[in-house]
Amino acid sequence: MARRSPASESDRAEDMDARKAAVLAAVVKEHIDTAHPVGSQTVRDTAGINVSPATIRSELVALERSGYLQQPHTSAGRVPTEKGYRHFVDSLERGKLSTPKVQQLHSFIGTFQGEMKAMYEQITAKLADVTRYPAVIVGPGPGHGNATVRDAHLVDFDSRRILVVVTLSDMDVQKKVVNLDFDVTTDDVVIASAQLRALVLGTTLGDRIEVPALNTPVAKLVRRAAESLFDDTAQLDGEQVFVGGASKVADSFDTMESARQVLDVLEKQLVIVSLFKDLLQKGASVAIGSEHGYAPLAECAVVVAPLTIDGQNAGAVGLLGPTRMKYAEAIAAADVVSEQLTERLSSETHHG
Repeated sequence: MARRSPASESDRAEDMDARKAAVLAAVVKEHIDTAHPVGSQTVRDTAGINVSPATIRSELVALERSGYLQQPHTSAGRVPTEKGYRHFVDSLERGKLSTPKVQQLHSFIGTFQGEMKAMYEQITAKLADVTRYPAVIVGPGPGHGNATVRDAHLVDFDSRRILVVVTLSDMDVQKKVVNLDFDVTTDDVVIASAQLRALVLGTTLGDRIEVPALNTPVAKLVRRAAESLFDDTAQLDGEQVFVGGASKVADSFDTMESARQVLDVLEKQLVIVSLFKDLLQKGASVAIGSEHGYAPLAECAVVVAPLTIDGQNAGAVGLLGPTRMKYAEAIAAADVVSEQLTERLSSETHHG
């Protein structure tokens, strides 16, 4: 996916020759690694540019005048601005997927066995461990889209309380407790379970199930179980938000205020969903500082990659970090989770 900013291309129309780009990249990389302002000598040592220190200083001044760098203190080195980070990110090649960390994600997603919710929870935790940034997955709501029923059965708690369990093709498992106003036996539950499975197999939770209007305990039980699934469909359209690595926020950000604001946002699921959707609609996979337009995250960078099922939007994978985040690694990690999870979801749906 293109990593362009939500800002217009005209905002970055200034000419950037190869030497200035190399100097800027050296400043950005060093600042990401150290969190300190970067001086001309460090740039000369790390940029691999065979020019005099005076020339390096001249390039730093020019980059500052053009808005790519700023000098926090008169005697200090320079740090990137949002514009500087943006040029650096736009110049990145696609992150390579062969690093041990990314291969670890690849293997984990491919071999995970379990419910969709548990998978999302564990993937966000794994992604946060790999990148050391808080990770978020916005997944489809339960029974989202065209997920079909793969299995259904009933469990009897007692003569008037039944558990309905439905497994969907997208790995989601729906459980619903149904209280009855009539008695059923264990044999009734076994027979009703088989009848319910036959009725709902291959349908979606949005389908209305027609149950014969008989008055036997088995027929009434099948009818109540089917109705309980259909009654829930009005609540099944929203997204689910899974957050991993919230404990890493304090280590990722330079100030406690920035960390506090990020933690606050991570608790506001609607904000996360809206932010990710907005970025993806604008064609942006990285938003830096004020680019995303959400003031509490002004010191934050957001990396996002889409989730799709059969070409349809099914959510997003994202990372939240400081503006000096390790962009190449974060983008590569988000991309591989997006790609592998999309492949897994599509495969599960087709083979449901």
